[in-house]
Amino acid sequence: MLRYLLHSIAALLAAYGLLGAPTGAVAEPLKVGFVYFSPVGETGWTAEHDKGRRVMEEALGDAVSATIVENVAYGPDALRVIRQLAADGHGLVYTTSFGFMDQTLEVAGLYPDATFMHLDGYKSADNMATYSLRYYEPSYLAGMVAGAMTKTGTIGYVSSFPLPAVLQIINGFALGARAMNPDVVVKVIEVNSWYDPGREREASDALFAQGVDIVAHVTDSTAPTLAAQKAGKMVIGFHSDRAQFGPDSQLTAVIPVWGDFYTRVTGSVIDGTWTNAPMWDSMAQGVLAIAPLGPMVPQDVVAQVEARQAEIVAGTFHPFQGPVRDQSGTERIAAGTVIPDADLYSMNWYVEGVEGTLPE
Repeated sequence: MLRYLLHSIAALLAAYGLLGAPTGAVAEPLKVGFVYFSPVGETGWTAEHDKGRRVMEEALGDAVSATIVENVAYGPDALRVIRQLAADGHGLVYTTSFGFMDQTLEVAGLYPDATFMHLDGYKSADNMATYSLRYYEPSYLAGMVAGAMTKTGTIGYVSSFPLPAVLQIINGFALGARAMNPDVVVKVIEVNSWYDPGREREASDALFAQGVDIVAHVTDSTAPTLAAQKAGKMVIGFHSDRAQFGPDSQLTAVIPVWGDFYTRVTGSVIDGTWTNAPMWDSMAQGVLAIAPLGPMVPQDVVAQVEARQAEIVAGTFHPFQGPVRDQSGTERIAAGTVIPDADLYSMNWYVEGVEGTLPE
């Protein structure tokens, strides 16, 4: 990290003619690696990260040189890719999936002069930090839309894995839906994959067969949107605005906005201010949003969602403020209190109104 700070200082001195370097000398760019578990594509998880990477490159210009490696399998392949990036002189490596956690930690131990950022994990080192986004905030808003728009009172959710980060999203969504309609039920089907169009489509169709008229998802393909469009149902998208795939069905979508985040973090490595403190940014930092609400959403619902969004951004409302009960009716968050971050990190329960089974 020190060498990047020295390079930055040298660049500034050279710019003002205070360094006796040859004319035209520039600081060596920071090589930044991005490891993706899937192809970049046009929409979805990896596409949004790569949009952020491109924004970062444009913002930082010649100070950075980025490399992407896409479609990296978890396990030995991930270890090989991350280690090769570090060996090739990448001073900062972003590993953008939970499944890369142990491999990132191992390589961080082998290359102490490099900096590593791992998404959604819980392990860190002196030169490795974790980062994530508070997806439960826009998910609450999306749930409000779904709760207001459902005619059957039954909403479906296509889930990936029963991880705390996923449960936060589903629970936040359900709380938002029940804020608009206390009798709403959210039925969950897990597909045990982040990206499996076939399973996502089957799960969506199965939910529609159970009386669901709106489906949401925390998976990465367009399958739920396409299924809703074909069935004449409605959908809440995730990871990307996919209205082009469901012009008659998408109510809104939960989307990350990574550009400023990657610019800020990469800049902190360049200027030497980076620390290994975990980062968990929120809507207040501008890193999360919901897509424009569909034309089928009434203006009074739009106004309610916008008002609640302003409260979340201002910090005057938290989606997980009590009283909140779980499926069994047990109070998990007392009235007048807000769930601590530590309990969000370890969340292993569904809120009242969610129908789904979690592993013991």
